[in-house]
Amino acid sequence: METAELLKKVRRIELKIKSLSKNIFSGEYHSAFKGRGMSFSEVRSYQYGDDVRNIDWNVTARANEPFVKIFEEERELTIMILVDVSGSSFFGSKLQRKSEVFTEICAMLAFSASQNNDKVGVILFSDKIEKFIPPKKGKQHTLRIIRELLDFIPNTSGTDLALALQYLTNILKKKAICFILSDFQADNYETSLKIAAKKHDIIGFRVSDPREAELPDVGLLQIRDPETGETGWIDTHDRDTMASYNLTFKKNKDAFYRHFKKSKTGVIDMSIQDSYVLALLQFFKKRAS
Repeated sequence: METAELLKKVRRIELKIKSLSKNIFSGEYHSAFKGRGMSFSEVRSYQYGDDVRNIDWNVTARANEPFVKIFEEERELTIMILVDVSGSSFFGSKLQRKSEVFTEICAMLAFSASQNNDKVGVILFSDKIEKFIPPKKGKQHTLRIIRELLDFIPNTSGTDLALALQYLTNILKKKAICFILSDFQADNYETSLKIAAKKHDIIGFRVSDPREAELPDVGLLQIRDPETGETGWIDTHDRDTMASYNLTFKKNKDAFYRHFKKSKTGVIDMSIQDSYVLALLQFFKKRAS
């Protein structure tokens, strides 16, 4: 992409997303995540009404009177966004491709983090780790993330979500809030998700296209697998063929909910024709309640 065209696209996204994140998500983002991370501050004498679970037994034993640990809200959070850049992310039967929706969601989260003085980083993945942008603060860092997403061309087209989760677990030592933007057209990540969820606060953000769930009844239709490149013909009049096609979509969706529920992690699920603004807003409000 030419530099001038890239800068125009970055500017358009900045104008569109920045005002939304400031006017709509600022308070919701803060309520959903601030206070979730607590760090040890000091100890003091036990007072009536203190939670006995916070008693520091070592200090209590030395002082021969009860002391409790005092915690304070962590002032700085780290937001990590894992973005699926595999071949299937570039599919879109409506006005936008999934990759374009991922970019806007990523921008929304990055601007929200920046406005709350939090760090934000990105991992782009296919069936390999395509790029790692370390967590940093500031508007310029957010704009860099948007530029990378708009102009990025992956080296491969496959998907390996397990690899991305393993990389996340290894690369970040401090607990982070991690959003995974993907269509989750894979079922090989359950173990890696469980391990990552023990260390980080994970949210799976699934975006699908209506044509992935159901094809139009138009007779013979040529289709192409965006990840393998294989092409073939499918008879959309044939009920058994369509049932098999629909079942594949349903299995991936069911696996997504099953894996994230077992790992006790958050989920957001939307179609590409839905509003990601509404999806995020509902999620933030639910987290804050």
